[in-house]
Parts: sequence; C-alpha cells; structure tokens
Amino acid sequence: MASSLVIGIIFLVLGLGLRYWINRRKFYRRSPTGAEGFSSYEKSVIVKTSERLGKWIAYALIIFGLLSLWVYSREKKEIASSTTEIQNPQ
Repeated sequence: MASSLVIGIIFLVLGLGLRYWINRRKFYRRSPTGAEGFSSYEKSVIVKTSERLGKWIAYALIIFGLLSLWVYSREKKEIASSTTEIQNPQ
C-alpha cells in the first residue's frame, strides 16, 4: 500500500521536474526577439526532437504517478471500509 504512495510521488515529481527542466532550457535558448538560437540545423533538429520525446516521457511519468496515487487512495478506502465492517458486523 505504501509503495503505491511512494512510487506515485516519485514519478509525479520526476515528470514535473523533467517538464520544468525542458521548458527552462527552451526559455534560456531564446534571444531577446523571441527566436531560438542554434549553432547548426542538425543541432536544432536533434534538440527539438529530444525535447519532444522528453516531454512525452514526462507526460507518461505524470500520468503513471497520478494513477499510482489514485490506486493508493482506493486501497486506503478499501482498508478503512473493511475495518469498519469488522468492527460493526450486522
């Protein structure tokens, strides 16, 4: 039960951290006019592709983290309801 909570928090933090890091890099790569600056076309393609892939990985981590937290909450409710049934049999 607690493993779902720990895994959920870790994956959620990793996903949000990855998104923040990618967006921060993109922000600091911009010139005062708002255009992104690259030293070559190849570097531009590689960086943009890797950032796109990184964002998809971050989304997957966030979704997995949220699902793990949801599983944890469902397990907690199930244990609470079964404990109540044991204490108050009808």
